[in-house]
Amino acid sequence: MSDDENVAVPAGSGFARFEQTFPTLTPAEIGRMKRFGEVRGFKAGDTLFRSGERAPGMFVILSGCVAITQRDGMGHETPVVEQGPGQFLAEVSQLGGSAALVDGVAETDLEALVISSANVRALLVAEAELGERITRALILRRVALIEAAASGAVLIGHAGERDVVRLQGFLTRNGQPHHLIDAKSDPEAAQLMARLNLTEADLPLAACPNGEILRRPSDKDLARALGMISGPDPDKVYDVAVVGAGPAGLATAVYAASEGLSVAVIDRRAYGGQAGASARIENYFGFPTGISGQALTSRGVLQAQKFGAELMIPACVSDLDCTRPDGLRVLTLEDGATLTARTVVVASGAAYRRLEVANLSDFEGRGVWYWASPLEAEMCAGQEVIVVGGGNSAGQAAVYLSGHAAKVRVMVRGPGLKETMSRYLIDRIEGAGNIELTPHSQITALEPDADGALAQVTWTNRHTSETTSADIAHVFLFVGADPATHWLADCGVARDAPGFITTGGVDRGGLESTVAGVFAVGDARSGSVKRVGAAIGEGAQVVAAIHQYLAAQEASA
Repeated sequence: MSDDENVAVPAGSGFARFEQTFPTLTPAEIGRMKRFGEVRGFKAGDTLFRSGERAPGMFVILSGCVAITQRDGMGHETPVVEQGPGQFLAEVSQLGGSAALVDGVAETDLEALVISSANVRALLVAEAELGERITRALILRRVALIEAAASGAVLIGHAGERDVVRLQGFLTRNGQPHHLIDAKSDPEAAQLMARLNLTEADLPLAACPNGEILRRPSDKDLARALGMISGPDPDKVYDVAVVGAGPAGLATAVYAASEGLSVAVIDRRAYGGQAGASARIENYFGFPTGISGQALTSRGVLQAQKFGAELMIPACVSDLDCTRPDGLRVLTLEDGATLTARTVVVASGAAYRRLEVANLSDFEGRGVWYWASPLEAEMCAGQEVIVVGGGNSAGQAAVYLSGHAAKVRVMVRGPGLKETMSRYLIDRIEGAGNIELTPHSQITALEPDADGALAQVTWTNRHTSETTSADIAHVFLFVGADPATHWLADCGVARDAPGFITTGGVDRGGLESTVAGVFAVGDARSGSVKRVGAAIGEGAQVVAAIHQYLAAQEASA
């Protein structure tokens, strides 16, 4: 059977790589899949799954036809594709058991093989070649949904406003489709606000596909309404709890889960960490043309979920209890929920370091940024911007922003970049006509416009004391980071003076902390190399140490 046989595609012509996005499986392939699910019948008009609600899993159509439709939080419906015999209904959501992003309705009487999320993961591992085709389709479908922006949450507010940018960033970093409509100029937004008796003080709003309208939601409130997360199972004991979903944490999850360990990954905001915000990483092995941090880490998330790791994002750990006599470790989350594990891997990375400017916090999210994503690049198009910092993150941001901004001023306290930045980035900066290096300088004042957003920046030359002011509305800070390890203060894990976790020593492996069964990888570890490749390597390396620890615990039991 060919890839396009029996396919009705009223909306399909708009898809790039259509045959890979909606492949048709052969009877032999479907036969091999039947051991992972059960055959069920549906009547014409039955809803198989709905946007904002958890789907039963993957549907493989044996007979009949299903219409797939995107639906956003305002109730707008957009046809996506019709799928028929030999095709399967699923996207990335089905790997983690999170809410569906589309509606699926039977157009005719239907017979389908229904495979639960857990068995979908088992199928992808057991059937390598078939699993590769299915995985590619899942990724392409999610990308198409994000690009179409016709499903998921509808944000109602004003572009560039702090909380709007926060919510846009949260959804973008977590691969969730969404779009923004203006509260004043969009008639539907005005009608909704009038009907619910809402005012400007209630903005931003988030209209979710499940019907909820959230007022000024936190990231976690929005995630819960979109079906992105569920709390930890209080009765389950994980083999590994990974705190932090940056490259080190995701690598730990992939290697541990692929070797049969039960894994939970917790992160307070989004997967990818600081690396996930990098516009382009060009010195990571295997990607000669570079890859965005978002693309690299989203692949890591998919791998981790494929092998069964559970991701809990956003969720924030507030405490670690290492005192239980049975040797189990208990993580307490900020909402009071607890998670129990045999081992803990601290991959919580570091928190962005801030400038010593008195009113800096007034402009965070209103002109002061700690990453440079397409969202921020669009806001500063055609303007002059400042990038503060001399490391690789600053260099990557400067190069990326130079394609959008009229001028990028790279500001460093020292004499130049050669001691702190990779040569390829220095060459790229020197070759850009709109990037200017400002050495021996630091920002000393920030001034707002009438609406409170950043409007003017003053900096001082540290050698001459000369002061310069300019009308600049966007400053990007890459001045280092402090370890995000404060939640370990009461559990006995030793840290160095700046707060990084010390590892290794007598009777301890190179990545184990002073508390047995608690390991540290990536930027949170004292002495680590602050590079994506090094973090991923430590994530792989720590799994061997975990196996040794668990084996010793079992032998002594």
